[in-house]
Amino acid sequence: MKVMVIVKASKASEAGEMPSTELLAAMGKYNEALVEAGIMLAGEGLHPTTRGKRVRFDGATRSVIDGPFAETKELIAGYWLWNVASMDEAVAWLKRCPNPHDEVTEVEIRPIFEVEDFGEAFTPELRAQEDRLREKLGG
Repeated sequence: MKVMVIVKASKASEAGEMPSTELLAAMGKYNEALVEAGIMLAGEGLHPTTRGKRVRFDGATRSVIDGPFAETKELIAGYWLWNVASMDEAVAWLKRCPNPHDEVTEVEIRPIFEVEDFGEAFTPELRAQEDRLREKLGG
């Protein structure tokens, strides 16, 4: 199963404070272990929301909202995409992770939808379209 591991933002990450050399080294070592185990598919840190934008959808209307955004506890500072056998395996790997912030931190794990999850609504035509897109993306 594929999961997204979501690192929540902190006041420091939203202020643009960069991680210490020690944390960067610890995360590098952790990422190496994930890659060597065949777990990690991708992972990146994100700039603070001062550099971001949101697009609000209201029917056919679109409006752009410039960052920064409120509620730091709801913001994302980074993510990983993992391929694991189960949610238990994802939790076990995440427990080995260095704390991404110098404060109490929550990191969320969410399963990624698989084609089968959509049931009958995912028609053979839509499945063929998905297959073509995945082929173009190389996976």
